[in-house]
Amino acid sequence: MQKSALLVSVALVLTPVSALAREAAFVTPEQSEAILIVPPPPADGSEAHQADLARLHEIERTRTPQQEEAARADAGNQTIFMFKPLFGDVFSEANLPLTVALARRVFEDAKVNVGAAKHLYNRKRPYAADPTLHPACPTTPKDDSYPSGHSMVGWLLGLTLVEMVPERRDDILARAAGFAFARNICGVHYPSDIEAARALAYAVHGALAQNPSYKTELAAARAELRKALNLPETP
Repeated sequence: MQKSALLVSVALVLTPVSALAREAAFVTPEQSEAILIVPPPPADGSEAHQADLARLHEIERTRTPQQEEAARADAGNQTIFMFKPLFGDVFSEANLPLTVALARRVFEDAKVNVGAAKHLYNRKRPYAADPTLHPACPTTPKDDSYPSGHSMVGWLLGLTLVEMVPERRDDILARAAGFAFARNICGVHYPSDIEAARALAYAVHGALAQNPSYKTELAAARAELRKALNLPETP
């Protein structure tokens, strides 16, 4: 199928999502080509699917109570403040209104773009496919495992922060990766759900970087955050 024909079919698939979901702040799924970026998930019963489940069983056997507690905390925090441990108490809504406002808009784009792929693939959650798994976090009856929404939010917010504080790139991306892995510790997403979310986040971030409104808001938030952290205007 040619790309133009595929995009037409994707638009038709996405129509119900657009009608029901929140609106994108900067980049729509059509603009990011979210469906083209994310390949189909492993088919049920396939070797890749069995490997996904085997990895989750391994994580369940080895996870600690402390990891479970931290994963549950992450499950309830899809905000920029998942990165607060990296920056300290100055990293607060009171100190950073522009940063928080931008993060909320980036969150909307994360949810809209990942939601398009979720709606298209309707993958069963791992605990629905394999009842011998024991999730450590709240579950959902929806078949919306692929890609992981929490992981998408963590990666996209992390990439936005890297643009603002590139000196902390490694720490920020490590936190985003840990936030994503928490969904495997929870037992509510497959490893391939996490991988797909990461790929999609990078693609959406690339589209964000070309958006004039995003660039304007990013510049203001970046100046605000760097001042609060006592960092020079330019790294």
